[in-house]
Amino acid sequence: MSRSFRQLFLGFLGAAALMLTLVAGNAAMAEIKPFPSSFRTEQMPVTGGSQYVRIGGQGQAVLLLHGFGDTGDMWQPLAEPLVKDHTVIIPDLRGMGLSSHPEGGYEKVAQARDLAAILDGLKIQKVVLVTHDIGNMVGYALAAQYPERIIKWVAIDAPLPGLGTWYAQLTNPQLWHFNFRGPDVERLVAGRERILLDRFYNDLSANPSAIDEQTREHYAALYARPGAIHDAFSGQFAAFTKDGEDNKALFAKAGKLPMPILAIGGDHSFGALMSSELAHVASNVTGAVITNSGHWIMEEQSQQAISIIVPFIDGK
Repeated sequence: MSRSFRQLFLGFLGAAALMLTLVAGNAAMAEIKPFPSSFRTEQMPVTGGSQYVRIGGQGQAVLLLHGFGDTGDMWQPLAEPLVKDHTVIIPDLRGMGLSSHPEGGYEKVAQARDLAAILDGLKIQKVVLVTHDIGNMVGYALAAQYPERIIKWVAIDAPLPGLGTWYAQLTNPQLWHFNFRGPDVERLVAGRERILLDRFYNDLSANPSAIDEQTREHYAALYARPGAIHDAFSGQFAAFTKDGEDNKALFAKAGKLPMPILAIGGDHSFGALMSSELAHVASNVTGAVITNSGHWIMEEQSQQAISIIVPFIDGK
């Protein structure tokens, strides 16, 4: 082997090794990781069932609520820095993840009352609220019913039933899934949960590869659990019409929320619209847009989101 060819060959091997290292590193960053060892988990009693709750850390309490297509596991990247000096509470929403699967109680005002009871059980009076997707809807019901218990609220990339531009959003073709439910739909999806979730990850992201294979398989397994798809479609989604009525009544009674709110949207999703959506229901709203991200902000651009969320929580 000539000296020049040998140098070229070794250079190629080095570049290939570097590329493999980078790919492996990116994959490791994208996957679902375990929560810090300081977290414990409990099945906490709620109306008609139980909710799986992760609790860790000490200090000012932060309550993190996920949405459809995720579970509380989505918050691991944010929980990592927060748990160092906050009490972090992360439930799986009613009928989702490792929570139980009751037939009723999916109205967001009812779920908010269950969360208030969970906080009471943990002897926590006030929290900072961080929510995404359906978590926003439960979060509004919690903040509107118990405004004295919510210090601040970070609302991420989803509208609120019955308020703001909600009814216009219902004509958006990307939201066809809001009415995708019923026994025959559940039969259609059974055993194909991964295909269904891929539709959400692929169509509602800026870069589908940001939601890696391990993440997709993780959530597909959780949504394949008995009752999970039924509770998402015929529970969480089916309640939206009643949620809209409840929210209009809450707003008419209590008016605009008083606590500081950070409204975050992905630039390939709700973007700056999130700020105006929350301005319909709150008097102290700051907006932020995550770049190169669709709806799945914690999967697509977690570090960018964390760099905005943590300073807001800490008042910096």
